[in-house]
Amino acid sequence: MIGTYLLKLALLLPLVCGLLVLCLWAWRKLETRLPGLPGTRMIMVRETMMIAPGLRLAVIDFEGERLLVSVGRGGVTLVNKVAGPEGAGRAPALGGDHG
Repeated sequence: MIGTYLLKLALLLPLVCGLLVLCLWAWRKLETRLPGLPGTRMIMVRETMMIAPGLRLAVIDFEGERLLVSVGRGGVTLVNKVAGPEGAGRAPALGGDHG
């Protein structure tokens, strides 16, 4: 009697825990695709790229501007700023606008 209980517990407990982890992972992945959510966020990370171990570049949209930031162990540094997503096609100098 206790043997069947322990056998059921040994089989069903990992199954339930695995389903819980799977559901949490799926929610995290599908959360960004829900209608209405992207429009309510003030910050949108467009793309990231690893350029060295521990150093990454990120393109971020924030309040009508597109920011290029460097993210590393020492912190976050602004590399460049472009006015809005429509200006993403042009590439200004790294120091900003000189004009």
